[in-house]
Amino acid sequence: MRFRFGTDIGLKREENQDAVRCEYYGHNVLAVVCDGMGGERAGKEASELAIKEFFQRFSAGYSESLGDEEIRKLLISSVSAANSVIYTKARLDFKNFGMGTTCVAAFVNKDSVFIANVGDSRAYLIGDKGLRRITEDHNVASMLFEQGKITEEEMENHPQKHMLVRAVGVEKTVLTDTFMINYTDKIGLLLCSDGLSGYCSDDEIYDVILNSSFDDVADELINLALSKGGRDNVTVAVISD
Repeated sequence: MRFRFGTDIGLKREENQDAVRCEYYGHNVLAVVCDGMGGERAGKEASELAIKEFFQRFSAGYSESLGDEEIRKLLISSVSAANSVIYTKARLDFKNFGMGTTCVAAFVNKDSVFIANVGDSRAYLIGDKGLRRITEDHNVASMLFEQGKITEEEMENHPQKHMLVRAVGVEKTVLTDTFMINYTDKIGLLLCSDGLSGYCSDDEIYDVILNSSFDDVADELINLALSKGGRDNVTVAVISD
């Protein structure tokens, strides 16, 4: 199992509020991407806190002997740990009011992928014929689409496309989506913030992955987002066996 990751402030923002981290657990990999929100430095602090707390909680609870359901629950409790710390910090200092972050995490072992997600950072499977999105966006546009109030095309360009309805640290408790995918031969996985997925099509992203060496893939995906105007921070993590 191998990984590459990267993050960039983009061309329009004054601060990078994204955060990313990938670590080995034996031969397995845990990757987490967070996209912070909040005034002043609150968004940056939220994403960094989430990554730190997530890995701390996961490391404390992880062992090679964990079964599938135990891994799923550990991912959920790791998100919850991050949620509690950020929520408490926001309540202790008015400058941190509204601080929160997205969080998409992937744990990959020799035959399964486990995904946990809150917000609109995404996880994709990288297949032979293209990308397949695993996660669902927790934003207003997606919610309206699910309710049948707007079309898929309207959702893509909706003015509230980036307004989250669920995030880590905003409420006392957080609901985390989880997914598990079994695989046999090989696995390819992309985690990214909406600085990539919000401005580049799945086909454009897949084309870059297909035509990049693994060592360069994270940088090339970031360059793709920058070529589209770099209007947001952009963060990626790619995992492959």
